[in-house]
Amino acid sequence: MSKTETILSFENVSFEYGHNKPILDEVNFSLRRGAKFALMGQNGTGKSTIFQLIIKKLAPESGKVNVGDGFSTALSRQVIAREELSLTVREFFERCFSEKVYNIDPRIDEVLEVVNLRGHEKVHERIMKSFSGGQQARLLLASALIQNPDLLLLDEPTNNLDKAGIEHLTQFLANYNKTVIVISHDANFLNAFTEGVLYLDLHTQKIEQYVGNYKDVVVEIAARIEKENKKNAQLAKEIQENKDKANFFAHKGGKMRNVAKKMRDKIEVMEESQVDVRKEDKTIRRFAIFHQPDLIGEVLHISAYTTMKNHKMVSRKADISVGKNRHLLLKGPNGIGKSTLLESIALGTAKGITIAPGVRGGYYRQDFSTLNFEDTVHDSLMAVMEKQVEENLRGVAAGFLIQGEMMKTRIGDLSEGQKGLVAFARLVLQKPGLLILDEPTNHINFRHVPVIARALDAYQGAMILVSHVPEFVAQIRIDEVLDLEK
Repeated sequence: MSKTETILSFENVSFEYGHNKPILDEVNFSLRRGAKFALMGQNGTGKSTIFQLIIKKLAPESGKVNVGDGFSTALSRQVIAREELSLTVREFFERCFSEKVYNIDPRIDEVLEVVNLRGHEKVHERIMKSFSGGQQARLLLASALIQNPDLLLLDEPTNNLDKAGIEHLTQFLANYNKTVIVISHDANFLNAFTEGVLYLDLHTQKIEQYVGNYKDVVVEIAARIEKENKKNAQLAKEIQENKDKANFFAHKGGKMRNVAKKMRDKIEVMEESQVDVRKEDKTIRRFAIFHQPDLIGEVLHISAYTTMKNHKMVSRKADISVGKNRHLLLKGPNGIGKSTLLESIALGTAKGITIAPGVRGGYYRQDFSTLNFEDTVHDSLMAVMEKQVEENLRGVAAGFLIQGEMMKTRIGDLSEGQKGLVAFARLVLQKPGLLILDEPTNHINFRHVPVIARALDAYQGAMILVSHVPEFVAQIRIDEVLDLEK
């Protein structure tokens, strides 16, 4: 097979969810075999929808999605479906195939080695929900790789991965000799191996195809916008000058009116020549998370905590006090028990950890399971408000780009990035005394991350943070670090 052979093409593809949510409008692009591209765009634009169209889980309203004859595709999803969390590892991987695979266990072992998830001898019998978020991310990637696809689709593969996991995945993809399309908000990760960008424009519902990595594309887009703005500014100046002349000649009367008419015709042509400048994606507004007003003294005390070591729970002693305006960072590799510890703190079941009476907790979970997926966005936001004032709700929601039809949408129908914005809006409306954050940048558009970091840095309640993104953590004041590995 030739490396120049086209493996994927979209021909005038249009798709929409209902009549009010167009996603794609006559989209055209093609990829050659062996290409490695990033698929980028704002939260909720429909990036994951494009993947669903490629694997034939969705069908376009019009146009054609073509995968080359004999080429196979596999998708590594963002999250494990809720109904899959109770499966064993073996059952989870068996679902990747339409027919029974009799030698599945050695194939599982082989692919777990590839994603750097070496288990003990009983790994095939382990239940999926027993793995940490980072380990689940590796299992999702492995579920695509075990199919040995010609076209590999990765949807936010670095979410929940620790530094070692991201480095391992980056090296694997750099050496991978098949076709890859990756959705990710991690620019450094993308720059390490991609050779082009497919950019889904929120405003035009078109795919723009660029050659070069993400940094190259940002420079190219900025240059294009500047050029278009200059062209429009020059045309606007000429149009105004011609309008002034046309008005002058029109008032002269007689033959001058014909001159004025010709000039107005010229103005119309010039106005049509003005180009639609590419609109930049919107960024959420600056916001503040106000703490519980009656917060005083020690909010949380850690005298002991538990971690995972060699697949066993280990108890450790500590003496950490977290009071008002104090920020604690929890560190440690995937699988050591960070998310489990945060969950037990939020539920009040952590042995050796006490929360002061009356403290209101605000908990951001990386899997969004604190949200009721059957609620509408509006009801989900209203549920956390002490004083349910519609105007306040809508004001906060609009700052997180939540408005219009999105307010009536079921939480379960939102993209992962939109769920993240709803979760942050709830924290603002809730005004917690203790903020518990588990990987709060997962799924979030990179444009929003500095705004979120600024708000967390300024938060004056007690805060516990888990994040594997050092660039994000560096923007937030951290008063104490608890490294679970040491």
